[in-house]
Amino acid sequence: MQPRPRILFLDAYDSFSNNITSLLTTLLDADVFVLPIDDPLLCEVEAVKENQNGHHHHNGNGSHHQQNNGSTTHGVITNGATVNGNGSVNGNGLVNGSTNGTVNDTANGTLNESINGSRPASANNSLPINGSASNGPLNGSLSSKFTPSLSRLRTELSHYDALVCGPGPGHPDHDADVGAMRLVWQLADNDLLPVLGVCLGFQSLVAACGGRVGRLRRGLHGMVREVVHRGRKVTAEEGEGDVFRGVGRFKATLYHSLCGDVGQAEIAQADWEEGEAKWRSLGKCPDLIPLAWVEEEHGEDGLGETERILMAVKHRTKPFWGVQYHPESVCTEQEGNKVILNWFREAQRWNEKSGRVPVRDGHALARAARKPSLLSQLVAVSPGAQRKWWETLGANPTLRSLTVPLPPGVQVPDIVDAVEGHSVERIVLDSANAAPAASRADVRGRYSIIATCLDEALRVEHHVGDAYATVTASAAGLSDKVPLVAYDGVWGLVAALHEARRVPAEGEEDTPFIGGFMGYVTYEQGLHDIGIPLEQPRPHRRPDVSLSWVTKSIVVDHLQGVIHVQQLNAEGEEEEMTTDGWLDKTASVLRSLGGSTRSLRDTPELAPRKNRHHPPRLSIQPPKPDEYETKVRICQEYIAAGESYELCLTDQTTITRPVSDLVLRTSSASPPPLKKRKQQQQKQQDSSWTLFKTLRHRQPAPFASYLRLGGATLVSASPERFLTYDRAGLCSMRPMKGTVRKALPEVADGITTAATLEQAERILHVPKEEAENLMIVDLVRHDLHGVCGAGRVKVPELLKVEEYRSVFQMITVVEGLLPDTPADAVPPAAAGAANGERNGQNGHAKPVGLVARYTGLDVLAASLPPGSMTGAPKKRSCEILREIEGRNHERSLYSGVVGYMCATGRGDWSVTIRSLFRWDDELVRVVDKDEEGTEKTHEVWRIGAGGAVTILSTPEGEREEMFTKLSGPLRGAFGEGVCL
Repeated sequence: MQPRPRILFLDAYDSFSNNITSLLTTLLDADVFVLPIDDPLLCEVEAVKENQNGHHHHNGNGSHHQQNNGSTTHGVITNGATVNGNGSVNGNGLVNGSTNGTVNDTANGTLNESINGSRPASANNSLPINGSASNGPLNGSLSSKFTPSLSRLRTELSHYDALVCGPGPGHPDHDADVGAMRLVWQLADNDLLPVLGVCLGFQSLVAACGGRVGRLRRGLHGMVREVVHRGRKVTAEEGEGDVFRGVGRFKATLYHSLCGDVGQAEIAQADWEEGEAKWRSLGKCPDLIPLAWVEEEHGEDGLGETERILMAVKHRTKPFWGVQYHPESVCTEQEGNKVILNWFREAQRWNEKSGRVPVRDGHALARAARKPSLLSQLVAVSPGAQRKWWETLGANPTLRSLTVPLPPGVQVPDIVDAVEGHSVERIVLDSANAAPAASRADVRGRYSIIATCLDEALRVEHHVGDAYATVTASAAGLSDKVPLVAYDGVWGLVAALHEARRVPAEGEEDTPFIGGFMGYVTYEQGLHDIGIPLEQPRPHRRPDVSLSWVTKSIVVDHLQGVIHVQQLNAEGEEEEMTTDGWLDKTASVLRSLGGSTRSLRDTPELAPRKNRHHPPRLSIQPPKPDEYETKVRICQEYIAAGESYELCLTDQTTITRPVSDLVLRTSSASPPPLKKRKQQQQKQQDSSWTLFKTLRHRQPAPFASYLRLGGATLVSASPERFLTYDRAGLCSMRPMKGTVRKALPEVADGITTAATLEQAERILHVPKEEAENLMIVDLVRHDLHGVCGAGRVKVPELLKVEEYRSVFQMITVVEGLLPDTPADAVPPAAAGAANGERNGQNGHAKPVGLVARYTGLDVLAASLPPGSMTGAPKKRSCEILREIEGRNHERSLYSGVVGYMCATGRGDWSVTIRSLFRWDDELVRVVDKDEEGTEKTHEVWRIGAGGAVTILSTPEGEREEMFTKLSGPLRGAFGEGVCL
């Protein structure tokens, strides 16, 4: 039997790489393996040892990150103002960095370019490599000491039929951006193999053959254009090696702001229009033959000219091809797949003609394209081994439940007040817009979930920077710091704890959640998960992961009009069969609620005026408009320089007010004095729970949440689902990009609004808005492909405009199906790479665990932080954003996720946006001018807001979008009278 072809993919840290490996696998029926451009195993042996003894770190998926302890700051100048490393902006026109002094801006207000015209001037000397000052990339993965070995690369390449050099951020003239890729074009004739370069890989080929790579007049990230080629017109003789031969017309997605220059501008217009000149080698690059172009009109700029953008080439004598466009994008038409098929046929023909036969045995360095599951990486435990208390407490639970009717007029806050009124901690996941009072257009959610008795729950918390997680069972008086080395990180520990408490679900489920983990994950945990180190030591000890194993819960089914009261009993626990049991007592309370509408009456801002007290004094510090616009311009300079396709810039507003949340437990036998009760009632009216009730009434949202867990308090009206997954392994993500406010008239206060869905579709279906969404869609597909594998991801709904209560949003639905058998966990061909040499270097063995199944937790761990809050490529974009927003600035709960993972294997997580949050340890002393200068303690609330910056953005438009998003939670929670 003929062995399947093997293809090596050189990964330059793009956020679409897994989409390419999936396309190659399914289209070519090939096994694809991945090797980072800076893999330390490509270095000479001594260099590898040096990296291991220094700051080399291996992720569980076999990828690598260089981590240095130094730090640097880089600023980028725009229009006479700069952003410092702490995120502040100076107006002196100078960059304040810790490495290379100052950089002046140009007369026209744009950034100076480096000699190759690729990246902002300051980038050449001050972009960080994991916080170290060096000439290098922002991706944090490639040290300036990285020197790949040609002999090691040659040996690795001998195992494959062909090589694909992938896309990535940066410039091909920067060795750090292309890593080992630059050695490919230097291979001796007897070491050659067929190569396809994509985007950066294509540009690297052009640069290696004498071409220049410079900036386009305007970047084309997320733009869809027709690729001009000879295709069906070329004859077999003329088109030898032309991978477009026989291909019809098609459009493709572009993700580039840099362009290969082989001398096309020197062709006279008449010769260009005649046609033959554009298909011949030019003097600047005699070895490259153009195969395709995009002709970009710039009439709107008043130039009336067409920019000739090189889209594809082949080498005259070597088996090298390259394409600038992205063949894997969801918006690249399927006719373009024929180009990939033609390339591989040419590759196999060249191998056969040259007598090249890949080495099939022996150990290769590359890993499988799909990550191993979290469960497959757990250390196997021998049957007689002593188990820790956190491994057994609550294990193997069984479910008991009761169902009662939802009384008319009763809303979720009424239920919480009745059942959890005296609880300090709460988690409420609320489909607020599913209430009957909401408009039909808003109905997105069916269920609301209330966690109860959190003081009895097992809790897992982890602070990025610690080598352990804290596992606590307060009711049992147990707490331990669990070393994470045996679990390969916090997600391995969570996976192990979840697996020990999994409930085999039988038949159809009445509710999406019967018990399990509920809680939050911060944005900073996501940064850590993609290999971006945080500044250490951090100025706080707050958890970045806080998950409670909920055993008592209430689920409201808004569609069926019922309430499910549920309890998980651990193995060996006696079931509560008496009327004193929690189930019966809770069901009795719920039946007694009747037609109450307390949620609205108890909300100060919505109460009758005669009973309304004045809201507490607020001190609001919003972002400065001019500084935010400066940051937008800086983002656009990075985008124009090829460092990112899209940057999701954010900023924070702080609100200080008198401390409001109290410990509400009091003794019913001896109530406090009347004066104290009034003070408590006043503060209770101002509490975070009241803020949530106010916000949910004004802005009902499908993924609203209230969370008071440990020292964190979150009040959210999020409209965006991040990830949901079911027991069968179907995962769905709904990236949301593109917003227009719903209002009349069509334009109010200079802000574009829409009154109908049809109007919103006309406003949002424009290149800028569609490009924003498309870039995140392709990023999300990449995240899902990395876990689900090739051919298991689809896009059932693309660029769809949905109607919500106050806005219209453009969304896309991306679905992936998890591998369904343990045998799928680690492909045999990758077993050596996944569990052999790499894991030995990680300092501890990784025996294959008893379970290799993939779960939704694998997707969650692989997808953070949410792509809709980062931009693409994700890693490079996050590093740039940290520099612009401030290296010591943390987004915290904002841009993270909140949700649950049920004991049955289901899960649902929302993106933490349109939200406000605070931490108990962040308090300020404020002088009260109305009380003779008395100092009082105030709490600090934070609201994050921002938007996706693209090359088509305007600073004014992005500023307006940020303030529009800010005003929602700010005025929704604190009142319409709040002014910015």
